[in-house]
Amino acid sequence: MADLEDKNPESVAGKFYVDSQCIDCDLCRETAPDNYARSDEEGYSYVYKQPGNEEEVALCMEALEGCPVEAIGEDGEDS
Repeated sequence: MADLEDKNPESVAGKFYVDSQCIDCDLCRETAPDNYARSDEEGYSYVYKQPGNEEEVALCMEALEGCPVEAIGEDGEDS
C-alpha cells in the first residue's frame, strides 16, 4: 500500500501520488501517460499532472490497481 509520507518528491500535490516503492516498471506511464512521468535521474515514476477529467481519473485508477508493488496512492490532498 502506498504511503503518502513517502511519496516521490516530484509528485505534484493532489489526490494521486507515487511513493518510493516504485520499481520503474512503466505500467502507470503506459496506462496514463498524461499524468505519470519518469524521473530519468532517479529511475522511478511520479505524478506530474493530477487528472483533470473523468477519463484521466479512470486511467489513474487503472494504473493504481495494476501497480505490481502498490506504489500508487489515491489518498493525497485534493487540489
